[in-house]
Amino acid sequence: MIDVVMPQMGESIVEGTLTKWLKKPGERVERDEPLFEISTDKVDTEIPSPTSGTLSEIVVQEGQTVAINAVVGRISDGSAAAAPAPAQAAVPPAAPVAAPPAPAAAPDAPVAQAAQPAAPAAASAPAPEEAAGPLSPLVRKMARENNIDLSKVRGTGAGGRITKHDLEAHMAGAGAAAPAAAPTPAAIPVSGAPASLPPQAPPPPQPQAVATIPPQVEVPLPPREAREPAPMPGAAPALRVEPMSIMRQKIAEHMVFSKRTSAHVTTVHKVDMTKVARLRDRAKAAFQAQYGFGLTFLPFVVRAATAALRQYPIVNASIDGTNIIYHRDINIGIAVALDNGLIVPVIRNADEKNIVGLQRSIVDLAARARSRQLKPDEVTGGTFSITNFGSFGSIFATPVINQPQVAILGVGSVTKEPVVVDDAIAIRSTCYLALTFDHRLIDGALGDQFTAKVKSVLENWSEEL
Repeated sequence: MIDVVMPQMGESIVEGTLTKWLKKPGERVERDEPLFEISTDKVDTEIPSPTSGTLSEIVVQEGQTVAINAVVGRISDGSAAAAPAPAQAAVPPAAPVAAPPAPAAAPDAPVAQAAQPAAPAAASAPAPEEAAGPLSPLVRKMARENNIDLSKVRGTGAGGRITKHDLEAHMAGAGAAAPAAAPTPAAIPVSGAPASLPPQAPPPPQPQAVATIPPQVEVPLPPREAREPAPMPGAAPALRVEPMSIMRQKIAEHMVFSKRTSAHVTTVHKVDMTKVARLRDRAKAAFQAQYGFGLTFLPFVVRAATAALRQYPIVNASIDGTNIIYHRDINIGIAVALDNGLIVPVIRNADEKNIVGLQRSIVDLAARARSRQLKPDEVTGGTFSITNFGSFGSIFATPVINQPQVAILGVGSVTKEPVVVDDAIAIRSTCYLALTFDHRLIDGALGDQFTAKVKSVLENWSEEL
C-alpha cells in the first residue's frame, strides 16, 4: 500500500486545498498519471500519481485543506493487498478486552475523576509555538505586529494549525470582549452599597425605568418579504450568489496582504517603441516559420528590464523585517491571465537569455499555466514581475506588487500616434510603462531612474535577434 501525500508546493507553502479527485476508489491509475488537483496561493495544478496501481482509499475529500506531507489517499499495487486485512482484523478484539476494566474501576470513579485533570495539565506544557503547530510567515508577521500570544489562539487549520482567519477571529473576539467587560466595574459598588447605606432601597425603580426603554426603542419591523415587492411571475432573480473558487480566494488574500504590507507608488513613463516595432515587423514572419511561435513585444521589455535590474540591484531585492535581501539571480515573474484567475510563473536567470530564449520561455510558461501543467518550483523564487495588460488593449494601469518583491512593471498597449520629433510631426509606435514600487525601500528618484533605463534600452534598441 502506497501513501499519497500533499506535496510541497514551494518553500513558503504549508498547506494546500484538494479541489478535485481525478480518479475514484477502485480505479486503475498509472505512474505519473494525473491523480488529483490542488490549489494554493502560488499554484493551481494537477498532481501525478507516485506509482502504478489501484486507488484503494481516499482520505481527504474534495474541498478540504490539509498540511503538506499529509496523507490524502492510498494506492494498492497488489503486493500488499493481504497485509492490511490481518491488521484490521486485529483491531476488533482489542475493543472487548478494554471494556471489562470499566466496571471494575467504577467504585474508584471519584478518585479517577480527580486525578484525570492533572494529566491534561501536565500535557499542556508545550511552548506556544509548538502548541500552535507549523506557522506560515504571514501568521507569524500578524502575531508579531499585533502582539498576539499564539498559545491563546485556537487553530482551525489542518492538525490544529493557526491560520490567518484564526488570528483575525481572535482579534475580533478581543475587541468584542472589551466592551463586554465594561459593566463589571459598575457592579462592584453595588455589592458594598447595602452594607453602608440601608436607605438605598429606592434605586430599584431606576433599573425598572431603564428596562422600560428597550420596548419603546425596539420597534418590530415587518418581515423582509412584506417590505420588498414580490418579483414578477416568470422574471429572473435580481441577483445570483456563488462561492469564490479556491484560487480566487487565494488571489484575494494575496492582493490584500500586498496592499497592507507595501507602500505602493506608481510612476509612468512614455516610451517610443518604433525601433523595436520595425525590427519585429521585419522578423516576425521568419521567426514564426523558424521557431513555431510568434514574436511579441514582451521579450524586448523583459530584456530591457534585466539590463535595468543589473544597474539598480535594489529593485531586484526584497525586505525581511529591517533587513534588505539582495538577490544574485534575476528571476522574472510573468503574469498570465487564466479563465478563473491569475498566476505568475517565473523565468529563472532571465538576464542570461536572448530574445528567442525569452519568447520561448514566455510561450511555454503561459501555455502550461493555462493547461494546469506548471510545476511548483516554476511559480516560486521570482525577484521581479512584469504584467502585460497592454495585450488586452489597456494603455496603462497601476499593478499590485507581488510579495515579497519590491516592484512590478506594467506594459501598456503599443499603438501608433503622431508625436513631435525634432520640431516635426511624425508617426511613432509608443506605449506606457508603469512601475509600481515599494516606497519603504525605493524612493521616487530611484524608481524613475530605473524606468528611464528600461525606456532608454527600448528606444535605442541595437540587439539583433
